[in-house]
Amino acid sequence: MTSRFSGALQLTSLDDFITPSQECIKPIEIQASKSKTGAKIKIEEDGVPSILNEVGQFEKLQKVEITLADCLACSGCITSAESVLVTQQSQEELLRVFKEKVSECQNKDGTCSKFIVVSLSVQAVLSIAKRYDLNPEQALNKLAGYFYQLGADIVVDMTIADDFALLESAKEFVERYKAAKGGATNQLPMLSSSCPGWVCYAEKTHGNFILPYISVTKSPQQIMGSLVKYHLAETKGLSPEQIYHVTLMPCYDKKLEASREDFYNAERNSRDVDCVITPIELEQMLNEYNVTLSEVNEKEVQKPFGVQTENLETNLCSHSGSGSGGYADFIFRYAAKYLFDETDVIVEFKNLRNPDFQEAIFYKNEQPLLKFAIVNGFRNIQNLVQKLKRGKCPYDYVEVMACPCGCLNGGAQIRPVDNIQPRELALKLESMYHELPESNPEKNKAVQNLYRNWLGGEYTDKALAHFHTQYHEIKKADIALAIKW
Repeated sequence: MTSRFSGALQLTSLDDFITPSQECIKPIEIQASKSKTGAKIKIEEDGVPSILNEVGQFEKLQKVEITLADCLACSGCITSAESVLVTQQSQEELLRVFKEKVSECQNKDGTCSKFIVVSLSVQAVLSIAKRYDLNPEQALNKLAGYFYQLGADIVVDMTIADDFALLESAKEFVERYKAAKGGATNQLPMLSSSCPGWVCYAEKTHGNFILPYISVTKSPQQIMGSLVKYHLAETKGLSPEQIYHVTLMPCYDKKLEASREDFYNAERNSRDVDCVITPIELEQMLNEYNVTLSEVNEKEVQKPFGVQTENLETNLCSHSGSGSGGYADFIFRYAAKYLFDETDVIVEFKNLRNPDFQEAIFYKNEQPLLKFAIVNGFRNIQNLVQKLKRGKCPYDYVEVMACPCGCLNGGAQIRPVDNIQPRELALKLESMYHELPESNPEKNKAVQNLYRNWLGGEYTDKALAHFHTQYHEIKKADIALAIKW
């Protein structure tokens, strides 16, 4: 069989909602014949290739299909370097590390060289909850119990990283807005950066034209990586390379994000996130080892970074706005407060051409001062990019997500069953998301303590190093496959 990431990989019948009839396919695999140096193939009238068999008759060849588990970049391509790195991002590798750690601990009187931390994203937890008919808190605790059973030392939720990402993005927007009003170019619109599929597409397809507009704030996954490898490690008396950090995320592209060189410490030989696992892969793990999640003993996630808010009903939190983390909603209200001294602003995003293209406008004295948008799915992203290229993008900030319906419909979320459509499932997950208690980043005590005691302030070089990143144009020559959108 050809390489998993063959240069011949192609997309057919492209649609933002990928269904079984719209999967990626590779051209026909031809098994080498022992007696001949080649094979005769013809294309039938229905478009299906046939091969001449040993008795002189043509037999139809079967397509080699690739599931979503094989597709890692929403831009339709990954580099050869990435294809090597993502082998470290598999469930097999994760289970190998757990097994190795347990074996080592048993043979060394309980002392282990690896300290395993698992971070759980809210979107992935909701996917698991829906699949196994659990409420969100049960799913969170069952997952914690499962990972502790495998050998994890600490299991945490990612609310603190979500809050840091929102605050850093909001502060960045305010600075960009002021700079743009002062005449600086390439400041607005600010485009969100938490979706690696979108970032990957921008780097490989539009290069340095789009990159200056993308927020330099790290995604919650990578902020969590900094918190785990550099704060938690310090408090535990460990070095970053001693910690093996696992994240449970709703998107395969998070594997590519974790593999970026920007998130690798060469001096320490340590990645901020060592392995990304997804709900689909977790389901496969449970099935393969006959584990019934509902029967796993519940364990609570830990709070090694401090308690964020007193008297929370659950350990799992949402944010106001979209199920992708509420970037547009939070930054809109933050900007209205710190740029125009308006508090308690009601944010109302209205659908435009479709539910995945929404906008909201902030007025003061009947003057439109802020115009924000939420753009999900590559069809809408294309339209956004074309507006930017023509200099006709009317927005100050755009929350951009590669998947229609955003992160709750991430490509690695467990797929719908019983003829439920993807959007219908995404809406059910969104309803579950908004039933959770909301976290307010500005009132998160753990966040404020870390700014003060670990980072030495909100605008220090240390804060920038841990919470900001950069992007790089990737030339076509470096890409195994290039697809025009």
